Amino acid sequence: MTTINSVLGPLDTSRMGTTLIHEHILSSSTGIPQNYPEVLDRGYMSIIVRKLKEAKAGGIDTIVDATTLDLGRDVNVLTEASRRSGVNIICCTGWWTEKPRFLSGVSIDKLAKGFIREIREGIAGTNIKAGILKAASDKAGVLPEEEKVLRAVARAHHETGIPIMIHSYSPGQVGRRQIAILKEEGVPLNRVKMDHSNDTTDIEYLFWMLEQGCYLGMDRYPGEGVSPLARTKTLKALIDAGYKDRLGTSHDWSLARYVASDSIIGSTEKRKKTNLYDYLYIKKVVFPMLREMGVSEKVIGSILVDAPRKFFEGA
Repeated sequence: MTTINSVLGPLDTSRMGTTLIHEHILSSSTGIPQNYPEVLDRGYMSIIVRKLKEAKAGGIDTIVDATTLDLGRDVNVLTEASRRSGVNIICCTGWWTEKPRFLSGVSIDKLAKGFIREIREGIAGTNIKAGILKAASDKAGVLPEEEKVLRAVARAHHETGIPIMIHSYSPGQVGRRQIAILKEEGVPLNRVKMDHSNDTTDIEYLFWMLEQGCYLGMDRYPGEGVSPLARTKTLKALIDAGYKDRLGTSHDWSLARYVASDSIIGSTEKRKKTNLYDYLYIKKVVFPMLREMGVSEKVIGSILVDAPRKFFEGA
């Protein structure tokens, strides 16, 4: 087995158990809690802990939190949430799609050094260490600042050995360019997980990414644009093709948010109607669909337990 970084310290991969490979415990904006605490909903921590305890009671052991600094990462919140709920949390370093001015001027290697420090020493003056790297591009393709981040993430991977998660826009096959850049940087693609892959039903594109060696994050449940049933049929097709050990499921779901308008995330009532079960939606809705499609309990267990573990182990 392999030892990885969790927010509470070293975690043996044998103890990861049932793992959701792309979630957001708390979403926000950079520096909000530290600089504008007046805007916060003071009840957010109790909401987070309650929902994580529900997830733990429902069989979830580990959550990979995909919240970067520009999405409001707060490692102190993650640490308290993990300690109080009993759920292992793995936090990330890297960058999402925000474009602060510093990105245009910083070199790739200097940016990589910052990511490496957050993995080896700790984040924001703490001893809380990142356990996964993240880079992102979306509908517009790989923009110059995003390519810089992606290359910095690749170089940080070479220094630290920790895996990479990639926010991608699968309907536009943006992963083709992202994977090409990672290849240029010499990253072994079995250390890369292409996320939001179930935003498309283009099975040939998904096969192509798997053939490159990548893992796929089938991580937007219930999601938008593609129905949960269509997403699950695509998942079943990938399982049938023999890729169960390189598929991870998750929700890309925020338990709480500091600041977000209804125009961005929808009203509270709409969110409740979309996902009644928070981090248990996959277990309560998706896996019953897979069972009806003839997928065995062994395979279902592999998707939630074995595939995430193998990804972190570099298998």
